[in-house]
Amino acid sequence: MSEIHRLLDQLEREHSGDPWHGSPLRDILDGVDAIQASRKPIPGGHSIWELVLHITGWKREVASRTGGAPAGMPADGDWPDVGEPTDAGWKAALQRLEEAHRALIAAIEKLPEATLFEATNDPRNRPLGAGVSYYVLLHGVVQHDVYHAGQIALLKNAVA
Repeated sequence: MSEIHRLLDQLEREHSGDPWHGSPLRDILDGVDAIQASRKPIPGGHSIWELVLHITGWKREVASRTGGAPAGMPADGDWPDVGEPTDAGWKAALQRLEEAHRALIAAIEKLPEATLFEATNDPRNRPLGAGVSYYVLLHGVVQHDVYHAGQIALLKNAVA
C-alpha cells in the first residue's frame, strides 16, 4: 500500500469509516439537530456547529494547499459565524462538510507519491500549519479532525 493510500485510508476512517479510536465524525454528528448544534454548554467554548464549520474550512484549505496554493486561513475564516440556527442551515453545514471531505480526498488522489516528502511552498508558520512537507500537512489534517471530533462527541453528550 502506498503512503497516499494510507493517508486516504486514515482520512476515510476518521470521517466515516472504522477508526481505532472510536466513532468516526459522521457517526458522532448523526442525530444532532440545529438547536443542539448551536448550543454552547461550556462558557467561552465552541458549539458543535462552529466546530463543523471550522473542520470544513480547514479541509478546504488543506485541499487547496495540496493543489499547490500558498498557505492561508480558510476562505471563510478560522471560526466562521454560524448565523441563525435553522434546520436548513445545519443541513447545509453538514453537506458542506461532506463536500469539503470529498474535495480533500480528490486533491490527495491527484498528488504524486514523490511529492509527499517535499516541502509545501510556504515558509514555516506554526499557527497556519505552513512550511511543512505534504506528508506532515496531510497527517496534520487527520489529527485536526480527530481532535475536534472528540470535542464534538463530548459536546453532543452535554447538549442531549
